[in-house]
Amino acid sequence: MRRTVRYILATSNPMGDLEALEKFVKVAPDTGADAVVVIGNLMPKTAKSRDYAAFFHILSETHLPTAYIPGPEDAPIWEYLREAANIELVRPEMRNVHETFTFWKGPYLVAGAGGEILDDGEPEEKEALRYPAWVAEYHLKTLWELKDYPKIFLFYTRPFHKGLGEGGSHEVAHLIKTHNPLVALVAGRGQKHEMLGASWVVVPGDLSEGEYSLLDLRSRKLETGDVR
Repeated sequence: MRRTVRYILATSNPMGDLEALEKFVKVAPDTGADAVVVIGNLMPKTAKSRDYAAFFHILSETHLPTAYIPGPEDAPIWEYLREAANIELVRPEMRNVHETFTFWKGPYLVAGAGGEILDDGEPEEKEALRYPAWVAEYHLKTLWELKDYPKIFLFYTRPFHKGLGEGGSHEVAHLIKTHNPLVALVAGRGQKHEMLGASWVVVPGDLSEGEYSLLDLRSRKLETGDVR
């Protein structure tokens, strides 16, 4: 039986580097991770379904509950979605949570919104993944019916936060403050973390740079690592 999730092994932006992904998967047992998070860009733009199939096959070798979302480069989105659906048929612990959610033992509700989140505009899923904030807000609104579950959010777009040292989205910050997840994992280089209201915002690092982090949900401590 799966144990309660406490330690999450997380990274972002693999960008199709399967060698780095294999190294990331191999460190999982040594970290004591209970679950895994990968925040797109999983592959470079115009990757085919076979490329995503290879990616998900390697990632599934952790044999841990695993959640992931696409990034702006994971376009067109149907190549990503086709293989995300296929891997779930044979490895039910693998879950795409882009505009949807899953549950981890705790219990925790794990939800996400991938791609770049913009203030306004129209959704784009062919040349790049871009969504106006209202799309993310619409898909997350169903979580109000599950408000009693502690939540883990995955966003590709970083929220605006002075403590993270870079610009970010005010809209994503608003979504985090509205739903108050226990933790929000976001993409980006460097391993850093800050509180945003009651939520722990974590940038676990960029796998294309060798970076990953281990999150302790109980103590809100972050251990950083490098696969290089």
